Amino acid sequence: MERVAITPEAAALLRSLRASHAMPLMFHQSGGCCDGSAPMCFTQGTFLTGPQDVHLGELDYGGPEPAPVWISREQFAYWSHTHITIDVVPGRGAGFSIEGPTGNRFIIRSRIFTEAETAELATYVTP
Repeated sequence: MERVAITPEAAALLRSLRASHAMPLMFHQSGGCCDGSAPMCFTQGTFLTGPQDVHLGELDYGGPEPAPVWISREQFAYWSHTHITIDVVPGRGAGFSIEGPTGNRFIIRSRIFTEAETAELATYVTP
C-alpha cells in the first residue's frame, strides 16, 4: 500500500527538473505558513529532514533514482487517512520550490483511503 503517487504530467516536470539541476530531488509537504500547504520540491540535501518528519514514500517518476516524499509529523497526523497524489498545474508556485521559474506549480490531490486500504496500512509501522 502506497501513501503517495505522482501524475504523468508531474513526473515529466520532475524529470525535466532533475535534468536541469543534475541532482537527486525530493519533496516535502509544506504545513502552511508562507507558502500555504504545498508539495515543495528541492534538490536532496537542500531541505534537511529530521525526527520531526515522516517519510511517506518514494516516487518512481522515470528519473535515475526515486524521489523521496516527506511530511512533518504534525501534518502527518492530519493527512494519515489520505492517499496523496502530486500533480502539476500552470501558475507560479511556492517561492522555495524549484519548479517556480518553469511557470508551473506542484499541487496535492488527495483522497480518503478505503476501508480495505486502511486495514492494509494498519499492518505497517508508521515512522
